[in-house]
Amino acid sequence: MISFLRSPLILQRAATLLTVWSNCLAGWWLGGGDRFEELPLLFAGASLLYVGGTLWNDGFAAGPGLEIRSAFSVSSGAIGVSATQGRGLALLALGVLCLFWSGSVSAVLSLALTVFIIVAQVLHRLASFSVVLPAICRFLLYLVGASTGVIGVTGGPIWCGLALAVYVMGVIYLLRQKNAAGSERYWPILLLAMPIFLALIVDDNGGREAGLLLSAVVALWTVRCLRPALWSAEKDFERAATGLVAGIALVDLLAVADAPKVISAVFIALFLAIRGLQNLASRR
Repeated sequence: MISFLRSPLILQRAATLLTVWSNCLAGWWLGGGDRFEELPLLFAGASLLYVGGTLWNDGFAAGPGLEIRSAFSVSSGAIGVSATQGRGLALLALGVLCLFWSGSVSAVLSLALTVFIIVAQVLHRLASFSVVLPAICRFLLYLVGASTGVIGVTGGPIWCGLALAVYVMGVIYLLRQKNAAGSERYWPILLLAMPIFLALIVDDNGGREAGLLLSAVVALWTVRCLRPALWSAEKDFERAATGLVAGIALVDLLAVADAPKVISAVFIALFLAIRGLQNLASRR
């Protein structure tokens, strides 16, 4: 069990799961927050959807007729592809069931998210879909989170969710620039900067100061992450992308710039936890 929990793949996926929680929390706050009793079911449902999606992905990654050792299985033996996909679908169904309790809007959005999770794994080998579908899933996470708030889905979570989706597309496109030459490597920076552009446009007078400060934090972290990929002799795009994935928590914090300090502290804690898990994974 200890060696299982310390495996690099588990640590990486645990770090990604925390970014899912961060998306849900940001969406919940942008949806009005207040309904704290909805958070346990929101996190549980999103976690089940994420783990179910990874199991479903493991099945497709292995290919038909093969046996795999699933990253979320503690059993010592190999697992058949059909069994892995079956477990993934079961967890996806449980995740939707958790979110059904939050109301009809949450139910519809969680069903849509589940469909895109499944489609994303089926079409993951198609280059165009492998960029758009993960971004759509992140966008829908924002909306699911917002649907559990006291106000619900409004323009705020929609625009912030779209900005995050563009950011995620920037991370994916950056990884595809490994073999690009010259200025072609730099254009994903425009996608990564979308949350900052949105914050500069929509932050009102009350949140302007916090928005500017957090925009600077996101910008500095993004530049720091891009350095090993774009401004280093030895190009390391994987390391850059890993750091940018952790930056999702900072992007979420920027989206809720006017939130109380307690909420902001949670996002900072999530960011630190994500980086800690990523560093542990890189050392294994």
